[in-house]
Order: sequence, then structure tokens, then C-alpha cells
Amino acid sequence: MSDLLDLYREVVVDHSRSPRNRGRLAGANRRAEGFNPLCGDRLTLYLKVSHGVIEDASFDGAGCAISTASASLMTEALKGKSEAQAQALFSSFHALVTGSAPAGVPLGKLEVLGGVREFPARVKCATLAWHTMQAALHGSAEPVSTE
Repeated sequence: MSDLLDLYREVVVDHSRSPRNRGRLAGANRRAEGFNPLCGDRLTLYLKVSHGVIEDASFDGAGCAISTASASLMTEALKGKSEAQAQALFSSFHALVTGSAPAGVPLGKLEVLGGVREFPARVKCATLAWHTMQAALHGSAEPVSTE
């Protein structure tokens, strides 16, 4: 268990210090905003979706290490996925970090964020980008809040 927690910390630190896909996405045709009032995390997610496939993804904003790392890892994982595959990833990721019944979609690198379930107050930080992704895919104009 100690090795897994060390890996969790290492990946979170790496992705929070050097987030992938950070910045406004030129050509984005889907966008949503998210806010975690408990931690103060704020992000805007940008998606470029064509024919039901997420061609590109990025995010901008400010947040804690877990929120930033989760958004960074999520945007990497979404590229090339269909909207249905993105929803399945959301379900599997949510099950992973909340410790609920396992979903069947392999998560790859995202599995390391399972360590967040050891810190229940931080689950909302890890899921903010994911809830924001759902809002972007569904065209929701209201900002997403984890509260």
C-alpha cells in the first residue's frame, strides 16, 4: 500500500507542477466552468468535439494539486475518445475515487488517483474536472459546483 501511495503522490506532484493541456483551446466548440467552494478550485474546460469524438481537450484555472493533476490526467485520457467512452470513463473514475462498486472501463494512468479515496475531503477536488467535462458534453450553461 505504501508504494501505491508514493506513486499517487508522485503523479499528483508531477501533474500539478507541470499540468498537461493547460490553457485556452483554440477551436474549442464545447466549454464549461467548474468551482469547488470548499477548496477554492476553479477551472474552465475546453473541448473540441467532432462527429461525437473528443479531438482535443484543455483546461485553465487555478486549483489545489489534486484538482490540477486530475484535470491534467483527464484531458490526456479524453483525447480520441467518443462522447460515450468519455461518459464510461467518468463512471469508472467516479467509482474508483469514491470506493463504490467498480465500473468495467480500464483507467490506465488515471488509476493512480484512486489514492484520493484515502482522503475523503479531497474526492471533490479530484472529481471537479470530471463533472465539468459532463457539463461541457451536455451543453450546460450553468457553472458546475461540487457542493
